[in-house]
Amino acid sequence: MPRFSIIVPSHGVAARLSQALDSVLGQPSGDLQLIPVCDAPDSPAAAVAAGYAERDSRVTPVHSPPSAGLSGARNAGIRAATGAYVLFLDGDDLLLPGALAALDARLTETAGVDVLYVEHERAPWWEGEPTNPAGPLFAGAPKGAFAPADLPELTGVQLPAWSAVYRRSFLTEHELAFPASHFTDLGWGGLTTLAAGRIAVLRRVVVRHRLRRQGSRLNLPGPHQHDLLDQVDLVLTRAAERALPAERIRPLFEQLFTHVLRTASRPERLPSGHRAFFRRAAHLYRRHRPAGFRAPGGSLGVQHRLLATGAYSAFRALRGANQIAADTAESLPRPRMLRSRLRYARDLRRPLDDNLAVYCAYWGRGYACNPAAIHAKARELAPHIRSVFLVEADQAHAMPDDVEYAVIGSRRYWEVLARAKYLINNANFAEGIVKRPGSVHLQTQHGTPLKTMGVDQSPYPVVAAQSGSFTRLLGRVDRWDFNLSANRHSTQMWERAFPGAWEALEYGYPRNDVYYTATAGDVARVRRELGVPEGRTAVLYAPTHRDHHTGFEPGLDLEAFCEAAGEDVVVLLRAHYFYDRGAAKSSGRIIDVTAHRSSEDVCLAADALVTDYSSIMFDYANLDRPIVVYADDWDVYRETRGVYFDLPAEPPGPVARTPEELAAVFRDGSYAGEEAAALRAAFRERFCEFDDGRAAERVVRRVLLGEPPEAVPPVIPLPERVPAPAAATLVRS
Repeated sequence: MPRFSIIVPSHGVAARLSQALDSVLGQPSGDLQLIPVCDAPDSPAAAVAAGYAERDSRVTPVHSPPSAGLSGARNAGIRAATGAYVLFLDGDDLLLPGALAALDARLTETAGVDVLYVEHERAPWWEGEPTNPAGPLFAGAPKGAFAPADLPELTGVQLPAWSAVYRRSFLTEHELAFPASHFTDLGWGGLTTLAAGRIAVLRRVVVRHRLRRQGSRLNLPGPHQHDLLDQVDLVLTRAAERALPAERIRPLFEQLFTHVLRTASRPERLPSGHRAFFRRAAHLYRRHRPAGFRAPGGSLGVQHRLLATGAYSAFRALRGANQIAADTAESLPRPRMLRSRLRYARDLRRPLDDNLAVYCAYWGRGYACNPAAIHAKARELAPHIRSVFLVEADQAHAMPDDVEYAVIGSRRYWEVLARAKYLINNANFAEGIVKRPGSVHLQTQHGTPLKTMGVDQSPYPVVAAQSGSFTRLLGRVDRWDFNLSANRHSTQMWERAFPGAWEALEYGYPRNDVYYTATAGDVARVRRELGVPEGRTAVLYAPTHRDHHTGFEPGLDLEAFCEAAGEDVVVLLRAHYFYDRGAAKSSGRIIDVTAHRSSEDVCLAADALVTDYSSIMFDYANLDRPIVVYADDWDVYRETRGVYFDLPAEPPGPVARTPEELAAVFRDGSYAGEEAAALRAAFRERFCEFDDGRAAERVVRRVLLGEPPEAVPPVIPLPERVPAPAAATLVRS
C-alpha cells in the first residue's frame, strides 16, 4: 500500500496538467500513487495522463464525465485510491519540492490523525507577491495532534481541499464524499472537520495554487451561486445532528455566513434571483444561529443584523448595489495623433459594418500567411463581405492588384478598424484598438510552437526583455474570440501561453491548404520563378531567429555544405522574416529566397528541408518530404529560449550536430531513407493533425458565415490525404 494517493482532476487544464504531474513524480519520496482524473479516454488530458502511465507504473488514470463536475472527479479519485493518505491537487497547481517528505515526517510525528491541515501559497497570475492565507489560521494551533474542540476556529471551510491531507480509512469509515455542488470545497471542508476526531497542522507551504487569469469560476455570475446556500445548510444541519456544543458551532456558523454575505454583497453574481437568495439566506441564518452567537463589529456586523431581520432593501442600500464598474479609461482609443484619435473615437460610435472584414499579417508586412489564405477563400464563399488588408506603407507596393488595402496609421486604417465586424490577424492588432461589442476577433497564429510563446517566455530573461509588457500582451489576448490551431499540441500550448476566454478552432492552418491542393505544374512553376536549375535537388535551409543574437547568422557555411553534400544540391536560403530586407543575395549554388512573399511557395519548390528549430518544419511536414534537423546549439537554444518538447528526441527526420554530419546524410541518401521516413511519419501524425487542404473553408464557414461547428467540413484522416508532388527523385543511388 503506498503512503500517499494524490488525486489530480484535469478538466479544462490539459495544457498545464503535465506540470502538475511532474511536480508530484519529481518528489524524492516515491512511495505514492498518482491518480489523474480525466473527462474521457479521448480527451486531451487523457492523452497526457496515458503518456505518464506508460512511463511510470505509479500513475493510475481514471475517468469521470464533465457532467459530474469537480466533486465527481475527486470522488472517482477517492474510489481508486489505495494509499494510506489522500491528498488533492488541482490540475494546474504544483506540489512544491520536498512536500511529500515533509508530510510524511509530520504524519509520523502526529501518529494517525484524521486530517492534517497544511499551508498553501496563492500565486498571483502575473503581478504581485504570493500569499499564504492559511498561515494566520494555524497561528494558535497546538504543536502536536489535537481534538477539533481545542481549536474551534479551525473549521476547514476556510481552506480548499488541497490544503489538507486525509487518512483514507477515516474517509471510508465515515463515508465522506465531496457533495455535488459548485461550492464542493466548502461542504467538504465542513463535513470532514465535523467528523474528525484528531487533527494537526503543518506549518509549511505544500501546494502552490496558481490563480487563474480569468479568476475563480465560483465568482462568475449565474444560478450556481444559489448552491452556496445548499452547502451552508448541509454543513450546519450535520453539525446540529452531531449535537456539537455551541462553542464548536459558532465559528463554523460565522465563517459560513461570511461566504454568504460576500455573495449577497455582489448582486452582479446573481443577475436574477438576488432577492430570493437573500430571503433564503436570512431563513437559514435564523434557523441555524447558535445560542449565544454575537455578530462581529463594524460594517460586517451590520450586515449580519440586516440578514437576521431579512431587511433586503436596507442591505442593498448599505452595500451600494447595482454599482457599475466600467473603467472607460482602459478602453479609450490611443492613436498617436490627436486628429486621428478624435476621428477614431467618432467612428467607434457609428454602427458596426456587418459586411466588413479587416485582415493583417506579420504586423503589416503584406499579403501573407493564414490571413491571406482566409481572405482568398472568403472572396469565394462569402463574396458579400468586403475585405480590407492592413499593410505598412513600405510594403504597399507588394500588395496584389485585386486586394483592397489600407496603410497602417492612415485615416482609412482607423476607420475600417472602428467599423469592421471581423478582425483577423496572425499576430496582434495595435494596443489602442478597441474590442467593440458584436465584433469578432480571430487570431490565426503563424506556426506550431516548439519554442515558448506568450507568458511562458517570462522565465527566460533574454526573451522576456525583448517581449515588452506581458500585462499588455494579455490585454490584447482578451480581444480574441477565436484562436486557430493546427494540432492538439498547439491547442494546449496556446492555452498556456495566451490564457483567455477565446474558443479554440482546431481547423488547421489555412496557409497550409496549398500543400494538398497544389499540382505538379504549380511546383514546376514556382521552381522556375525561384531559379532552381532543372534536375537539381533543392534543399531549403530555414534557420530560426536566435534571441541572443543581434543579427542574422546563417550558422552554416552553405557553399561548403553544397560541395560536401553532392554536385546536384542547391540551397534555398530563407532567413527568419525578422531579417527580410527585401533584397536577395543569391550566389553560386545558394538562392536567397528570404524576400519571397510566400513561404508556402518556397516549401513547394524544395525537395527537402534543413532547419534548426524553426516552426516551418511543422508546415513542411504536410508535404511528406524529407526533413533534417541541424541542432548544433540545441542546449544553448533550449536554455535561453525555452522549448515545449525535446526536438532531438522526437525529430521529423535525422538530427545532425555538426556540418560534417549534415553533409553526410545528404551524401549517403539517409536523409530520405526508411529510418527518416519512419521518424517523419510519427511527426506528421502528431503535428499535421488538422491540416488537410480545407482549413480556410472551415474558418470562413464558422467565423464569417456563422455556421455551427457541426456544419463545417470534417478533417480528412491523415492516411487519406495526398500532398502536392515533389519535383525530384529523392532516393539517391
